[in-house]
Amino acid sequence: MHLEERLRQAELDPDPIFFEEHLADDAVLDGHQLKVKVVEAHRPESRKGQKFTKVEMRYNTFAEHGPAVVLTCEGDYEGPQFRGTLKFMRVWLKQDGRWKIIAGATLK
Repeated sequence: MHLEERLRQAELDPDPIFFEEHLADDAVLDGHQLKVKVVEAHRPESRKGQKFTKVEMRYNTFAEHGPAVVLTCEGDYEGPQFRGTLKFMRVWLKQDGRWKIIAGATLK
């Protein structure tokens, strides 16, 4: 849950280093390997102003499966170009003592 809070903060700050460190190189997000795009989208020079001014998360399920954790959550996002609730599923995997997101999807 500590890393989920850091992810929330990384959306606000923005913090590309968090995504570089915690997204697996071959992570599958919404059916695609998008790590490079996610990292680039969080670089300050890539953005036209702050994307989100508020991100509040609620966690619905949190299931441990050995070295993996599957969670579902929903977040209220506010920013200059978007305001709404988004639902997600993420899979974190601990390898070599480090947690990384290996898969994720936006849920409808």
